[in-house]
Amino acid sequence: MRRTLSPLALFLVAALPAAAEEIVLKDGTKIVGHMTGVTNDKIEIESAYGKMAFKRTDVLTISFPENTPAASVKKDGPPNIDDSLRGTQYVNKTGKFSLTLPADWKINRSGIHLSSTVAGLCSQDEMRFLVVSQEEYTGSLESYEGIIEINVRKGLANYEKLLKSPVTIDGKPGLLVSYRGMSKDNNVPIQFLVALIASGNVITKVTTWCVEPLFHETQSTFEKILTSYRSLGQISTAAASSRP
Repeated sequence: MRRTLSPLALFLVAALPAAAEEIVLKDGTKIVGHMTGVTNDKIEIESAYGKMAFKRTDVLTISFPENTPAASVKKDGPPNIDDSLRGTQYVNKTGKFSLTLPADWKINRSGIHLSSTVAGLCSQDEMRFLVVSQEEYTGSLESYEGIIEINVRKGLANYEKLLKSPVTIDGKPGLLVSYRGMSKDNNVPIQFLVALIASGNVITKVTTWCVEPLFHETQSTFEKILTSYRSLGQISTAAASSRP
């Protein structure tokens, strides 16, 4: 029997928020500040007490108290998103972007619960998924990616980063990241391919994923979707400003 995953469970792993930082170390120390740099083994933070540097292995969690209202789970169902899918052309007026999708994909609202999320899509068989989120972030793409990685580790067992490379999408600087791990909810291997696209002080994150046995045959499809991203105008955190 084929084993399927809950789109919501996967979404909560894929779309963890990233913004202002509250860092908790393994010894219980809590620091509130802004990350200014992330390397493979170190995190640099600007706090009220000056600049600090910590080993990444000493960090227990990173949370985002300044963005708690925007990133909280909505209790009144999926957010109000103005989007459409005609054939293979997906247009999102809320997030001001378009994507070219495979012919058998559809709009998927079931996994949209964070207010930073402006799109949810999946294949017809609901085995391949995509979400798009947009957030204001004044730091670098590198530091944003570092925050995402630390949080994703909380939702995946046996986390492994497979790819991180610069990319240009829609004429804008970006990062292409791939990682995999085991879902802690149901012990299923999942692999992700994520594009981070910078536009002014807004970062758009396009996250695609599926169970790992399907990823290799789906990877080229995911890449085509990600590189088809086109902006339809100036982005100004439409995820927050267009909702009641």
